[in-house]
Amino acid sequence: MPRYTAPVNDTLFVLKDVLGYERYTNLEGFADADLEMVEAILNEGARLAENVLQPLNQIGDSQGCVRSADGSVKTPEGFAEAFRAYSEAGWTGLSVPAEYGGQGLPYLLHSAVGEYMSSANMALVMYPGLTQGAIAAILTHGDETQKNKWLPKMVDGTWTGTMNLTEPHCGTDLGLLRTRAAPAGDGSYRISGQKIFISAGEHDMSENIVHLVLARIEGAPEGTKGISLFIVPKFLVGDDGAIGEANGVTCGSIEHKMGIHGNSTCVMNYDDATGYLIGGENKGLRAMFTMMNEARLGVGLQGLSVAEAAYQAAADYARERLQGRSLTGAKEKDKKADPIIVHPDIRRTLMTIRATNEAGRALLLWTALQSDIAHRSQDEKQRQVASDLLGLMTPVVKGVLTDKGFDHAVMAQQVFGGHGYIEEHGMSQFVRDARIAMIYEGANGIQALDLIGRKLPMDGGRAIQALFAEIGAFCEENRADEGMVATTKALKKGLNDLQGASLWLMQNAMQNPDNGGAASTDYMHLMGLVVLGYMWARMIKTARDNLAAGTDSKEFLENKLVTGRFYMERIMPETALRFARIQTGADTIMALSAEAF
Repeated sequence: MPRYTAPVNDTLFVLKDVLGYERYTNLEGFADADLEMVEAILNEGARLAENVLQPLNQIGDSQGCVRSADGSVKTPEGFAEAFRAYSEAGWTGLSVPAEYGGQGLPYLLHSAVGEYMSSANMALVMYPGLTQGAIAAILTHGDETQKNKWLPKMVDGTWTGTMNLTEPHCGTDLGLLRTRAAPAGDGSYRISGQKIFISAGEHDMSENIVHLVLARIEGAPEGTKGISLFIVPKFLVGDDGAIGEANGVTCGSIEHKMGIHGNSTCVMNYDDATGYLIGGENKGLRAMFTMMNEARLGVGLQGLSVAEAAYQAAADYARERLQGRSLTGAKEKDKKADPIIVHPDIRRTLMTIRATNEAGRALLLWTALQSDIAHRSQDEKQRQVASDLLGLMTPVVKGVLTDKGFDHAVMAQQVFGGHGYIEEHGMSQFVRDARIAMIYEGANGIQALDLIGRKLPMDGGRAIQALFAEIGAFCEENRADEGMVATTKALKKGLNDLQGASLWLMQNAMQNPDNGGAASTDYMHLMGLVVLGYMWARMIKTARDNLAAGTDSKEFLENKLVTGRFYMERIMPETALRFARIQTGADTIMALSAEAF
């Protein structure tokens, strides 16, 4: 079974030294968690992840979830107890306002700890993860009565939550949904329809499940303009908070799927179920995006988390597995072979994963900080800039980190050779679990289209211009530092490629939208390469400054410099490839007739 050790020191380096956590004590929640408390929170999260969640990961994969004839679902052995441990420790409500039972701490800390939990057991942590998305939607769009009725028990884990969007004929194009809502005459609605692919839709770990369901009220406009959002609980709840009779919602089946076997992915049937409108009539799409944006950042985190767990397993194996001799002469002369860690191609594999993971961790935390600033700052200008960057980065975090998460899980599996194909080593599970992250909460091709079609032109390109300015300013500020020349040169080259690609899209996508569609995935990954490079540039600068000032973490920081140099030399040059592809346009992509495929 693979081991997992939460990267607490790396997280602290990013929070404290790179992002300057202590500079944000003016934001609500930050002053309540100084760095000493932050470290304690991270260590507590690490202990739960390593000792409680991770030992159940392979169990969940092998046992899966089982649906009974009555529609109930039994989760794998140990999941319910682990879920209680998670809930009782307060992790679900870490960043939820205290008035609803949460701790009101920064979303930044929620993201930091969330990485550890997902690395340890992605399928299990999806249960509270979906609940957090539902909590966010109710917090943002619910009225006070709804917040007080539903949130406290969702925050403490007594109840869980889900998102119900997809239908058999309707995935990304939500305008096609058929689930109907009929006014009941008492302020509630009768919900009828079927939803599919509903993660955590039915299980045995909470007393009630609060489903958030997209539906169309009778007489509403067709398309996305006529969508509303409803709270539809598994069991009805009285005004006093007591659970009543079963609602008209049942699990019709659970999907037999490639990975995340420990999470119950359900077909949910709504048969005249009682639902409560949230966010106003025909305003469901706006409320849905609150859930989706939170979920997309969480899914990006899953991509990083699985890649980190797979990397640790592969690095352990590479240090132990004896096979062949080093090209420069035997390194373990008392043994019949050297460990495979001596071989350059194994090191290339591990360094590629490591360099991307460490930059991905910094990017996720930086993006989470933008969310905190956007929602907690008293400065309107500061909120606007942070909100712009958050919106721009959301499809990049989701699309790039999950694409890389799967690629790197496969690369880590390759380190094991034939043993990576055998279930007992756990690498197959990482590959299978990582694959879904590229698909759900908006397939990555949709993320790329969202980036170029909505996020780039929004507000006259204000967000992308702010990003260009921030990265450009960093390069200029450090251009004269001899120790930073190679870093800033590589970053500036990547930035130039990104700016050139953005200009090309402006000039060519308007006259032929297919040019934009053909370029979208390459553009998303080009932006990902640059922002990950920017994170590395900041980490390199910080590591150099800390070493110059004297530190007890000399080895840690020197390793950081080597890994950052690897990224700039071996990964960053891919921006030129992405830019070259973008400039070829859509001609060859669109040339064949549909029948030719």
